[in-house]
Formats: sequence, structure tokens, C-alpha cells
Amino acid sequence: MAILHTLKEKGMPLDMDTLPTDRKLKKPNRAWVRPFEEGAGARYQQIARQIVNAVKDGVLRPGDRLPPQRDLAQAMGVDLTTVTRAYSEVRLAGLLDAHGAGGTFIATSAVDRERTVDLGMNIPPLLASPSFARLMESGLAQVRHQLGGGELMSYHVGAGSRGDREAAATWLEPALGRVNADRVVVCPGAQSALAALLLTRSQPGDTVVTDSLTYPGFLAAARFLQRNVVQVGADPDGMLPDELDKVCKKNRPSLIYLVPSIHNPTAITMPAQRRHDIYAVASRHQIAIIEDDPYWLLAGDAPPPLAALQPSGKGAPVFYLSTLSKCLAPGLRTAYLVAPPSEPLEPILDALRSITLMTPQAMVSMATHWIRSGAAREMLQKIQQEMGKRQKLAAHILPGIQGFHPHGLHLWLALPPKLDQYRLIQTAQEQDLGIASSEAFSVADVTPNALRVSLGGAVDQASLKTALEKLADILANGRNQRMAVIV
Repeated sequence: MAILHTLKEKGMPLDMDTLPTDRKLKKPNRAWVRPFEEGAGARYQQIARQIVNAVKDGVLRPGDRLPPQRDLAQAMGVDLTTVTRAYSEVRLAGLLDAHGAGGTFIATSAVDRERTVDLGMNIPPLLASPSFARLMESGLAQVRHQLGGGELMSYHVGAGSRGDREAAATWLEPALGRVNADRVVVCPGAQSALAALLLTRSQPGDTVVTDSLTYPGFLAAARFLQRNVVQVGADPDGMLPDELDKVCKKNRPSLIYLVPSIHNPTAITMPAQRRHDIYAVASRHQIAIIEDDPYWLLAGDAPPPLAALQPSGKGAPVFYLSTLSKCLAPGLRTAYLVAPPSEPLEPILDALRSITLMTPQAMVSMATHWIRSGAAREMLQKIQQEMGKRQKLAAHILPGIQGFHPHGLHLWLALPPKLDQYRLIQTAQEQDLGIASSEAFSVADVTPNALRVSLGGAVDQASLKTALEKLADILANGRNQRMAVIV
């Protein structure tokens, strides 16, 4: 590959004579070619599916050469455009290296695609799909269009351009209703927004309260900034209002941090009445709330956010945070913070500037383009549908699921009382599975015996099925062989 990059930089054509010798002499692998099936979709889709399945089954290996498009079209009895479209679909999925006259090869990056599956990180699915590749191509075309004036690559310090803030308001309208774009801050990811809010709404040594299990990113930021984190008890509906009231009376916290929709990690979605009750307690004590709501749009059935409950100029201020990382793609590094009308934006902007200076404008512009065109909403719907299938798959394979949402990126898996989760995690890692223990989410030193299992990171449902079956076997062996019993 280094040779190819060098030749490209020098402007030399990539014909057969410029390819490495082993590539020039390699014969096309035709072992994967099968007859078309009636009712199995368009012919280009069947060809693409045959290639993908052959890679999964090991029939096609990284570096294998595919037949020339014209030869394959003749052999399969289709026109050239059908094969060209099929190869393009597979290339968009990241499985092909195409070198023009030099031939088309299974990508070396396809090595170990099926080997390691990350069940420990909440990532939306379909990032390697043709649908997302087309979405990226449209976004990159928009970015290229904006490059002409040079403004795109200049400094972009502040709350975001008017157009980007209006797009954010449009994106959040299903959750919050009409949003004043002047109250929106475009942030370089949710983590920087959380840190900025901690800096502006609290001081070192102050108390912030949250659930006993919560998002590790918030815990990391609070502890690094020397805030004292105090837990509040919960039940199956989420944080308990009476417990919150007691903690507020005793500790006088500066902030309350909540993840009310598809809670991370327990997957609880707080019902409407509980949201009203929590907001009433916060308002009674006049304590600001950070409502971290990355999954509301993904859920599709969550009650209105707490930010929608706050009356104008009254009640506790609610800072509403929604990131695109969980419902579209982490690589966008784009999140939207909606500040209440009673709070000035300048301190938040100053804090953000001290942390990251500015947002990655190319990514923000891409997100704005997707929102305005409707492509972002369409992709969100595809992700919801995919997660529905993955959650059903997990429910069929895994015993002990304690919390889930039909469209959630994760589930909460209870472990038998005497099964050591740390030994289990080590065993899983040895079998190329990444999973997250409850310790990462816990405010206190004592943690429940449970795991958060993320379902979006697997490249497809087949890979996820294999990974979940491995995890189920590990759990079964732990029970039956007592390999990880705590004495």
C-alpha cells in the first residue's frame, strides 16, 4: 500500500506494471460465485452479498483478486453496470481495494473484521454500511463546496454560526418543541460540554449529585475537576425524588446530573411523572440540572425532557445536552447544548474556549447539511430499526437481561451473585470480546454484579450473534464449572 500511495503522489498511472509483483500475478478468485436466486433482490445486491458472505466465510481472503468486472458480467449473464454497481457497494462497505486496470482486491483492512467485537462501547450501528457511506459522500461533497472561500478552515470560536444553530434547533424540535437558536451552543462533543458546565456552575470542592450508577465521562470530569460526587438512590423508574430531596438538604449541591432516557448503564427511561417530581425537587432547592440526553431521539417513545418542563424565568435552570455521537456517529464530534433563558452563554463559551478552542467546523457543517436535507433523520430511523433487531437477538441469546430499550445501544445484564465479573471480563477479552463492568459506572466503591453490554459496535448482526453466543457460553461455563466463584 505504501508503494501505491507513493505512485499516486507522483501522478503515475496505476496499471499492472506499477503494482507489486504478487498482485500482478495473482489469479482472480472465482470460488465465491453462485447462481442468482429468484426473489432474493436485485442482481447487483446478490453479487455484493455473495462477496461479503465469502469474506465472512473465509472463501475470499484479504489480498484475493476479484474477477475483472467485464469477465464477471459475461460469466454471470448480466450487463457491466450491474457488476460495477455491486463492486461499488462492497467498496463502500470497506471490503475492497480497487486499482483501476490493476484489478480489484479484498482489502487488507478486512483482516480480523470478524475477530474482535467491542461490546463495551456505545456506538451506533451501520457505520460500515453502504447507507452510511453514501451519507458521508453527500456530506463530504457539501464540505468540498464550502472550501472555496477558505472560511471553512479558519477559526470558528463561539456558539456556532447562525445556520448551524438553527439546524440544531430543528434537530431538537421533536424533543423540546420550538427552540430559540440563540440559546443553542454548538459544542465539540458532549464531554467538553460537561466539563464546561462543571467549570461554570461549580467550584473545586463543591458537591454534584447523580445516580449511583451513571455515565463514566461525567464521573471522570467531575473527579478531575475536584468536585465531590454524591449518589442518589433509584428504583425501576430512575432517581428517587425523596432521596434527592434528602441529599439536597444535607449537601447543598451545585448541580444535579441526569441521563433520563435509556439511562447509561441501566437502560431505564424515566417516566413523565418521575421527571416532574425530580424537577420539582430541584426547583424547590434552586439547583441547576444538567440533562444529558443522548438517547432521546433514538428512543422514539421517551416522555418530554425535563428541559421542556421549566417555566420561563422560574424553577430550576436545566441545561439540555444532546450529542450526535450516539444517534449518528461519534466521529462527527458535534453536540448541541441548549441553555435556559435565565443563564448567560458567555461563561460557558469561555470555558469551552479554554478546553478545546472551537468545534471541528467541517464536521459541524456536514451535520448541518444532513439535518437540513433530511438525511440525518432518515439515518436515525435506519439505526432505530437496526437496534430493534439487535435487541431482539440479544434477548434470545443472553440470560439475565435486567434492563433494555427496544432501540437502545446497550442493555444491562445482571450476573449470578457468586460470579466474579472481573474474571469473566478477563475470559471475555481472551476470546476477543470487549465488555464493560459495573465498576466503570459506579459512584460508590461497592458495585452491583452486572455488565453493560453494548450492541452497536459489531459490524453486522452476524458478528453480534457470534459475540453474544460467546458471552452466553462464558456465563454458562462460569455457572457450571464455578470457574469464577468468589470465596
